[in-house]
Amino acid sequence: MTPFFNDLLGFWSEWVHPSAGLPTIVWSLLLAAAAATGHLLQRYTGMPKLVGYTLVGTVVGFAGFEGAVWPLQGTGLFLLELGVAMVLFETGGRLPLRWFRHNPMVLVQSLLESTLTYFAVYWVLRWMSVAEGVAVPLALMSLLASPAVLSRVTIDTRASGPVTERALALSTLNTFYALSLSHAHTSMVAAGTAPMGLLARLYPVGVVLGLSFVVGALMALALRSALRVMSPTSENTSILLLAIIGAGAATAAYLGASAPLSALIGGVLLKQLNPKPWVWPRQLGTAASLITMLMFVLVSSVAAQAQWSVPVAGLVLALIGVRLLAKVTGVAVANPGSGASWAQALWLGLAMSPLSAVALLIVSAFARASPMVGGMVAQIGLPAILLMEVLGAVLATVAIHAAGESSQRWLPDLIARRARGSGNAGGAGNGETTR
Repeated sequence: MTPFFNDLLGFWSEWVHPSAGLPTIVWSLLLAAAAATGHLLQRYTGMPKLVGYTLVGTVVGFAGFEGAVWPLQGTGLFLLELGVAMVLFETGGRLPLRWFRHNPMVLVQSLLESTLTYFAVYWVLRWMSVAEGVAVPLALMSLLASPAVLSRVTIDTRASGPVTERALALSTLNTFYALSLSHAHTSMVAAGTAPMGLLARLYPVGVVLGLSFVVGALMALALRSALRVMSPTSENTSILLLAIIGAGAATAAYLGASAPLSALIGGVLLKQLNPKPWVWPRQLGTAASLITMLMFVLVSSVAAQAQWSVPVAGLVLALIGVRLLAKVTGVAVANPGSGASWAQALWLGLAMSPLSAVALLIVSAFARASPMVGGMVAQIGLPAILLMEVLGAVLATVAIHAAGESSQRWLPDLIARRARGSGNAGGAGNGETTR
């Protein structure tokens, strides 16, 4: 299909001269198809819309559509970082730090689940003869549970409850761990250094956290100052919020900090500086939804272009399986004293399974830092991201419905109601015939 797309685009470019360029037309049509597919999929199957977005991106990725250069750079990289920054700023602004003080076992769950996931994935990959330089980035990527996927699943299922809130909190925390460690490790890989000793290894992490904290603090202070004189529900506040997040992401990348990490820290600090309850501005919903949709389509289309093979498939399935088992086990082991039941712990572990944009940013960073090592990381990481963006969203949806926290009826309920309706209609017809 790749030669077909190249010939088609070459034919168009000879006589079509749009003002915004041909890629803009292609991406516009692609987003339109994704929006329609996501809507229809949710309507007829009960699955979240992002599954439809991912399927559209997967199809065009397998077909050979080269919508973004790998490793990500330029506009594609900035748009992905902007989408991730928006999500992490929102989830960071909802992170209940006081909750951890009153219920520290939730923080213990986060630390134990992340630690167990890292070492389980690392040891399994090493046992399967994967080089240490490749196993470490993949283990860092596996720490994640995508806040973007969980946020969209929560919105589409209209979910609320302890499992939903804990899943969002834990995913935000392990994203913080993964971004801090992976950004520092990437800088060492790019410099070609292998520091010895604990202090030498922690120094790059401290630098990343320090720079990201500075950028995040500036973002929080700017928004806090704006909220003193502007209404949180104002359209202008929404525009200001989006502009500050975009400027913060670009500034963080320029200074050598992590743009997503800066946004997450900025959201957390804003919640502390502005204790009054505030919600994500309603006017930002459409713009945020468009950027989020673009993010999911971009992730799946890029991940689908990975080199698939039988040996790689075995490594990918092993990574996915041990990662899921480690997350469920880590949450369950630290469950006593956390205030959740064992059933809720099981559903929470399943809800922590998605991978998406942050994982792609980590893999792309390693690919830019070292093309040789990054190529091997991408060979395993990209298929895992693609599978767990779809399968993870499905598992999170199942977990939320099984926990009874969704106010949105799911497909099994729809089938049951239709069956009852058909039975009642049939009974009424028989009664009329008898009379």
